[in-house]
Amino acid sequence: MQFAIVSRGDARSAEIARELTDKLTTAGHTESIAPRIVVSVGGDGTMLQAFHEYSDRLEDVLLVGIHTGHLGFYADWQPDELDELTDMITSEAFEPVSYPLVEVLIDYEDGTTERHLAMNECTIKNYKRTLVCDLSIRDDYFETFRGDGLCISTPSGSTAYNKALGGAIVHPSIEAIQVTEMASINNLVYRTIGSPLLLPKHHQVKIAPHTKTEFELAFDHQEAGSWSNVRSLRCAVAKEKVTFARFRPFPFWRRVRESFIEEGK
Repeated sequence: MQFAIVSRGDARSAEIARELTDKLTTAGHTESIAPRIVVSVGGDGTMLQAFHEYSDRLEDVLLVGIHTGHLGFYADWQPDELDELTDMITSEAFEPVSYPLVEVLIDYEDGTTERHLAMNECTIKNYKRTLVCDLSIRDDYFETFRGDGLCISTPSGSTAYNKALGGAIVHPSIEAIQVTEMASINNLVYRTIGSPLLLPKHHQVKIAPHTKTEFELAFDHQEAGSWSNVRSLRCAVAKEKVTFARFRPFPFWRRVRESFIEEGK
């Protein structure tokens, strides 16, 4: 099987990546720029990096995570399990498990459109002034938002930035996106819904900024930058999915408990 390894880059992760490369190569697998298996060695940030590196080949790629970071929500494997992981990759003893992604279409004033995918979330902020934008759902005006920004998350990303903002944790089997506010302004003059919105896959949220000044967009915190001359952003469940090679059961709610409440025993 053809494989690739994406490492966090620290000394420990780099050593584990080299060791795994040797084991997989010895087992008859081939390191490739067009892999079937992509192994992330690090934390969740490394897994997001791996996703973005191979986002143009999602139908052909299976992701696997080895945890060397502080929080490995996406990682099933520990560094002392490389022999077992190599054996399972060799025997192809895995079950593909797919999670929804969020698609973000950026419509510019000149009529062009740019497309991005995110595995965890897309965030829109304005660090220089209050972000003011109209939200429409299925082309029906919903509200005018005023505040620090908005987070549009996937179900698997609902445990990341979305959770810190007070959003709901959503099981990845539910094909949906979640829109969560960042410090919205609510008073006698301005009013928003004030609660996270969970939208099914056939619903699209359109975000239209009131001003054409620059604002910040980030996709999984991997592609942050300033955007201007944007007419609107359209966010929905993407037609593509990200697929993980699941070699052993790891129930989602157990993963949530062990990540945020108590370590597994």
